[in-house]
Amino acid sequence: MTADATETGRKPTRTSGPKPSRKNDPEGTRQDILEVATEEFASLGFSGGRVDAIAARTRTTKRMIYYYFGGKEELYLAVLEKVYGDIRAIENKLNLQDLDPEAAIRALTDFTFDYQEQHEDFIRLVSIENIHRAEHMKQSKAIRNLNVTVIDTIARILERGRADGVFKADVQPIDLHLMISAFCFFRVSNRHTFNLIFHQDLTADDTRARHKRMIADAIVSLLKAEPASWSGTMNGPPGGSAA
Repeated sequence: MTADATETGRKPTRTSGPKPSRKNDPEGTRQDILEVATEEFASLGFSGGRVDAIAARTRTTKRMIYYYFGGKEELYLAVLEKVYGDIRAIENKLNLQDLDPEAAIRALTDFTFDYQEQHEDFIRLVSIENIHRAEHMKQSKAIRNLNVTVIDTIARILERGRADGVFKADVQPIDLHLMISAFCFFRVSNRHTFNLIFHQDLTADDTRARHKRMIADAIVSLLKAEPASWSGTMNGPPGGSAA
């Protein structure tokens, strides 16, 4: 069994019947193939996923899939580009610029938390690609370009917060993105082993609500600027000595 198949070892979970091929709708057919390929590769990895299985479930042929995508590796890369494109596209529609800086950061954190919990295929695909040390993603300029937007979004929020005097000046956008993503990603990628070891069901409603509130509060707390009267002091609050 391949490494990625071992890591993700389960069969695709889609139970609905395959959609008929739409001869007069090539874009629809292409999207059907991408949808099924996402499930196939997320469940079985690049090595374990089979183009024949994708063709059977979409009522197409391997030849047709290769016509649309060029080959198995190109199809896998198209899946990666799609899952990254999906999350970034929704992020871009959050209208965070209309919110005050703290509310914008909370909204982005809440969105990331919810999206990653609801899209386990995304988590699995990213985990698989890390097993391969981003071997396939290295070939995609699109993925790198897609992910620039989230850093730009965070940078603009931080700039507004600093201008308003509510955010610190020493937090980098990439570090903030890492903190948000790490917490939200881990809850999904490691939920089974975490539950087995610590007997903590990360999918329970009360746990989920607590964690969602906790990560947003932690991020905002990290960003909060100290009161101006305390800024730069080494001896604690004015009028007193350090404890």
